[in-house]
Amino acid sequence: MRGLDNKVAIVTGASRGIGLGIAERLVAEGAKVTVTARKQEALEEAVAALGGPDHALGIAGNAGDADHREEAVARTVERFGSLDLLVNNTGINPVYGPLVELDLDAARKIVDVNAIAALAWVQTAHRAWMGAHGGAVVNVSSVSGVRPAPGISMYGASKAMMISLTESLAVELGPTIRVNAVAPAVVKTRFATALYEGREEEVSAAYPLKRLGVPEDIGSVVAFLLSDDSSWLTGQTLVVDGGITLAGRE
Repeated sequence: MRGLDNKVAIVTGASRGIGLGIAERLVAEGAKVTVTARKQEALEEAVAALGGPDHALGIAGNAGDADHREEAVARTVERFGSLDLLVNNTGINPVYGPLVELDLDAARKIVDVNAIAALAWVQTAHRAWMGAHGGAVVNVSSVSGVRPAPGISMYGASKAMMISLTESLAVELGPTIRVNAVAPAVVKTRFATALYEGREEEVSAAYPLKRLGVPEDIGSVVAFLLSDDSSWLTGQTLVVDGGITLAGRE
């Protein structure tokens, strides 16, 4: 893909799963990547998988913590010389059930981590580098953000908020910074295990493409959105779902 060689990216929530899949594709396209997550040991394993310190840097911390964001951005610029790309992938969903029974403290935490922290990462990157030099941002939303998601509705609401933020940021930050989003359906990761474990064949049968997603499916789309191949694309949310939303099921 055009324009990713020697670019520098931060991918949050990237010690495994979708985030690591995105980081792997960016490194394969020639980018340098900082990956963040809560656990340092897992990040060290991710950095090794990405080719070592010449290609990747791991910085542990809470995505919602301002000091962690400042450290990650500052160390990225110090190590690799710039910060051209940002992928907001961190997400949580600690509760399941109807909205009328939802613990409101849990609701606040979901929105804070999934949406507010994503905005904060953009603000930090903008102050440190992108505001003066430009760049591209991709927010990882979900199909639950574009259609009802019973049982995980607050998660879906936070992902819908991320889509709205994507659209507003695209308008505010153009023309030098592009902001887009992806909305995956079920991807085979530890985070989504409860949605398919023990019944993968049954769940996959509802998808027109007859399989669940894998992290590489999302990584390739995110790389495209960050690359110069999508230079006239901003404020958009690409649904990457194997066709399931067209089939009327999830």
